[in-house]
Amino acid sequence: MANPTSRATLIDYCKRRLGDPVIEINVDEDQLEDRLDEALQYYQEYHSEATFRTYVSHLVTETDVTNEYVSVSDDIVFVTKLFRVASNFGRSFNFFDIKYQMMLNDIADMQNFAGDLAYYHQLQQYLSLLDMELSGTPQTHYSRKQNRLYVFGDFNDKDIKAGEYIVYEAFKIVDASSHTKIFNDIWLKEYTTALIKQQWGMNLIKFEGMQLPGGVILNGRQIYDDATGEIEALRERIRSEYELPPDFFIG
Repeated sequence: MANPTSRATLIDYCKRRLGDPVIEINVDEDQLEDRLDEALQYYQEYHSEATFRTYVSHLVTETDVTNEYVSVSDDIVFVTKLFRVASNFGRSFNFFDIKYQMMLNDIADMQNFAGDLAYYHQLQQYLSLLDMELSGTPQTHYSRKQNRLYVFGDFNDKDIKAGEYIVYEAFKIVDASSHTKIFNDIWLKEYTTALIKQQWGMNLIKFEGMQLPGGVILNGRQIYDDATGEIEALRERIRSEYELPPDFFIG
């Protein structure tokens, strides 16, 4: 199958690229599975199409408050930000609330042709600036190896309480078992083939120089060196062509 749609068909495709069944590929089945796992891990780490941006809501529990961190699922690669959980202008909406009064005046001005949408937009930006200066943004740290999102200060200040929801922006790994087009990715097919080729060469190195019937001499080191060069080129290619640009902070 030239368009693999599963782990098994991808492995078969890679073996055929290396010469199977015309040439015997001296790699164990467990080694094939291990090399594919390595290829998928590298693919998920750096390829822009291996992850997707999403928004996750979490119901805060008493355990979260006590621990001062939120447990995160294993398929989340990176947490970009936690949305503001408190607002000095958005907590109350009664008659004496400053945001309510300013919005009421803005609407009245627009009805009397004394204001316009540009002024209203500028006022909303001003309120947002005040809110950012007075409330700030949640200070967080995501530990991928622990699957934990640490939130500093908001638990102690009671800004985050049990029974409330928090929302954070994250990058999740695309599930290959549900979205099988991943196995047909051009880079992944080439990289998996190179890893299997390197394993093949490594297995044959101990027989280097051995002559087979017919005068054929095994040269596992050449296969290994060729595959190593292909792997280095593919790693450089994914970082330069497929990796998302680094994010940065302002201020």
